[in-house]
Amino acid sequence: MSSVFQDAIGSLLAPIKNLLDDASVSEIMINGPHEIFVEQKGLVHKVPNKFPDEESLMASMRAIAQSVGRIIDSDNPRLDARLPDGSRIAVVIPPMAKNGTTVAIRKFSQEKLGLKDLINFGSLSADAARFLDCCMYVGKNTLVSGGTGSGKTTMLNVLGSRMPKTQRLLIIEDSAELQIKAEHVVQFETRKANKDHAISEVSIRDLIESALRLRPDRIIVGEVRGQEALDLLNAMGTGHDGSMGTVHANTPLDACTRLETLCLMGETKIPPDAIRSMVGSALQIIVQCSRYHDGGRRTSHISEVLGVDPHGRYIVRDIFKWVQTGKDPETGMFQGEMVPCGYVPSFFEQFVANKLPFPKSKFRPPEWALPFLSDKKKAA
Repeated sequence: MSSVFQDAIGSLLAPIKNLLDDASVSEIMINGPHEIFVEQKGLVHKVPNKFPDEESLMASMRAIAQSVGRIIDSDNPRLDARLPDGSRIAVVIPPMAKNGTTVAIRKFSQEKLGLKDLINFGSLSADAARFLDCCMYVGKNTLVSGGTGSGKTTMLNVLGSRMPKTQRLLIIEDSAELQIKAEHVVQFETRKANKDHAISEVSIRDLIESALRLRPDRIIVGEVRGQEALDLLNAMGTGHDGSMGTVHANTPLDACTRLETLCLMGETKIPPDAIRSMVGSALQIIVQCSRYHDGGRRTSHISEVLGVDPHGRYIVRDIFKWVQTGKDPETGMFQGEMVPCGYVPSFFEQFVANKLPFPKSKFRPPEWALPFLSDKKKAA
């Protein structure tokens, strides 16, 4: 961590230093100098910490911006950056922020998780985890979907770490957050133009274009939120099997629609119907991450995209789904289990051909779960 940032933490950020040091706090939200909330174990609550006044809060944000080579002032009222310790910070200052300087700090987790950890946390069942492991092995193009704070980055880290060691993986992000444990990994990070444009912008689209010339086996885009969606689809459809990305959406079907919308945001001359066909053919697996009202983060769906029907509608079939069966009266935590939905994915024969230990019977739902599943078709 840079000395400038250490000084800012030691003095100007003293009011929240205990929150920054608390490993149980995953996010700090500052709504002006006198109102601070934190997220702990998935739940948000207010804390008594306060800054003396707006001036001291603004001074701390300027110091942080300086430590990462950025400026925040009336001409540049927003800051979105990665701190030297890996944490993400987003700042909006008055007059845009009516409550005073508004800040969100998403702390960087030093803990590197694996599929077993997600099983232990209750985010995945053992069978669903093994299924995703097989999908990574055979190179299924995968989109991780979910809302803010639902665990998309964690899931992408875990899945990316399960790719075959013989393959070259290129990662492209706005701010380097992914910690994928693989043997052959190359990471790229975008760059924003400075105030006088003496330093030019390097976008995700630019980096995908460069990555395609660097002999990648697979490409991962940390967060797809613009026209780069079209570039990722092109990569997925041109021999880079097993490429991945994340997108903000609430359901697997919404994720397809969201990706289509992002492709159409720019000046592309490709007709909407053709874009929809590209989405339907390039995407194969959607992993839906959700944050529930009890604070738990779980994988709610694992689904296959089968293309587009004659009416132009996406065909999406759930393979595994998290089913809530109750609620613990003491802790308030939801009770449930991830179960197979009775659908055998179209690419199952690839598992057989590669002698992967995942029998077809694993797709058959338990009898107790049938009333909870909308699609009650049993596996063959």
